[in-house]
Amino acid sequence: MNILALDLGTSSVRGLVLDERTAPLPGALARRKMRLAVGDDGEGTLDGPGYLACLIECLDELQAAGHLRDVGLVAISAQWHSVLPLDAAGEPLGPVLTWLDTRPEPSGDRSGPADADAFHQRTGTWWHRCYWTARLPWLRARTPAARFVGLAEYVLGALLGEVPMSVSQASGTGLLDLCRLVWDAEACELAGVRSGELPALAPAGWRGRLLPEFARRWPGLAGAAWSAPIGDGAASNVGSGCVDPRRAAVTVGTSAAVRLVQRVPAGAPLPPLPERLWRYRVDHDHVVTGAAYSSGGNLFAWANRELRLPEGAELADALDRLPPGGGVPADPRFGGDRPPGLAPAGTGTLRGLTFSTTAVEILAGLMTGVCAQVARDLAEIESTVHDPVEVVLGGGAVTASAWWRRAFAAALAPRPVGHQPNPEIGATGAALVALGRLADPADPTVIGRTDDRRSPGPAGGSRP
Repeated sequence: MNILALDLGTSSVRGLVLDERTAPLPGALARRKMRLAVGDDGEGTLDGPGYLACLIECLDELQAAGHLRDVGLVAISAQWHSVLPLDAAGEPLGPVLTWLDTRPEPSGDRSGPADADAFHQRTGTWWHRCYWTARLPWLRARTPAARFVGLAEYVLGALLGEVPMSVSQASGTGLLDLCRLVWDAEACELAGVRSGELPALAPAGWRGRLLPEFARRWPGLAGAAWSAPIGDGAASNVGSGCVDPRRAAVTVGTSAAVRLVQRVPAGAPLPPLPERLWRYRVDHDHVVTGAAYSSGGNLFAWANRELRLPEGAELADALDRLPPGGGVPADPRFGGDRPPGLAPAGTGTLRGLTFSTTAVEILAGLMTGVCAQVARDLAEIESTVHDPVEVVLGGGAVTASAWWRRAFAAALAPRPVGHQPNPEIGATGAALVALGRLADPADPTVIGRTDDRRSPGPAGGSRP
């Protein structure tokens, strides 16, 4: 049996076919870039119907190439925190708010949770603009919405009919009781939730099927079972082989995050959660604890667009002349803070610029700034397991930059730091969860050391 893995990301939508060992089949990949609408007011939105059209194009491409033969299971990794208002007929009433949108703020006529710490421990979140507790009232004041869904529920609803929301996606809304796996009454009150406005929650083992019109369009998927989507961060941990408290994943794609997975079945007591960290669900049996940042590979995209960086080997050579941790002092929060921080978009800064400062030094400073954010929060994560952890780097941005991998190794020393070069860790992780193989041990042969063979220490030293 082959597996179709869908990755519903912020910057792209991808579909790839894996074999039963979750190894990608040669050439069986379709990808469409997405246009994220951003604005100086903090907007960060996607067009829902346009996103669905791109997903359909990917599936058309895979079907036409014969890649959907023998697919028995569809697994989905999808962005957390997105929300889309729908009318009574299920049509969008506006764009999809993504995690990057910083415009919603908690309503001034509400006082917040009665016990903020208890709320944080119970939901893994805060009363914050990133979550539906603040987003639903903000949207309701602007649209006559009948109900609200995430991006995953919208696109899957179009293909499968009405679909429930997975506990993983629900945990990213900030409305879920992570222990009882029900909508949290206080969170729903803060969000002003009314009857029928939220999706039903998917039970463990939920499976869906294509609507007849799409089964005819993609006959290779006519008999395939569709699994409940999991959050992209959780999927990245699983795809990186970071599925227990001994190993944390640092993922740098469009944004960046550091996360640790623990087994905590539904109904079991949750481990204490430090004030700075969030916690979501991987599935009914596992939680993921961590911190996320608005900037990652998007910093390189900005620098490449605005600073006329050298290309290819020339850029790599220029970075190699700088030590890990080099570059100008920088605050990389161009897109503002992810929760619990409240800094708005436009908080990023560069300091100490001179007429001799180069574009490469600016890029290196931004990369180093992300490393410093991760190092600080990794120490918080380790406090929850009382031991240092190994670290596995993953995601397209660090895979593309050997210098950034060395910078992370220096910032996270003395912890062992490895690198998972699989460019599709999210899709792979989603497939492993859908197959019930989340806890399979990672193959150590595919997690390599970082490129830096030097002992992390003072700046400088010979190149590897």
